[in-house]
Amino acid sequence: MSSHHPVPSEPGGDPASVELLTAALRRDAADLELYAQVLTGTLADALPPGSVAVERKRGMADRLAGREGRVARLEVSLGEQRLVLDLSGGRPSGEVCKEVRGVVLSRRPVPLDEWVRELAEAIAARAGSDARARAALERLVLGD
Repeated sequence: MSSHHPVPSEPGGDPASVELLTAALRRDAADLELYAQVLTGTLADALPPGSVAVERKRGMADRLAGREGRVARLEVSLGEQRLVLDLSGGRPSGEVCKEVRGVVLSRRPVPLDEWVRELAEAIAARAGSDARARAALERLVLGD
């Protein structure tokens, strides 16, 4: 890993490292379809099984071509935090939820930038204790 592209190694992480991760997560946000594909692939690699749920919308052309379809909704669950990104309405909408034992205690709608920031902080904290997550995040930040 390059010293120019640090990935946080402690929960909460270095603010500069979280900013770098946030920038990497925002990199393709202008093209929502590409952004959703990058996020789902990267997150599935970085986080434990079952942490990422993806809901796709498949049209007839997708079915005939054997494609998975477009990402309509993405949910990332990390500890007591669940981050939801809804891409189905043409404009992305984010939501940050506090969840304990499957019960949602609070929901907070957030703009895309804040959702990405919350996701970066949660992933950085996870990467501090998980080598697999750290390696996947290095690939994301370094663009490999």
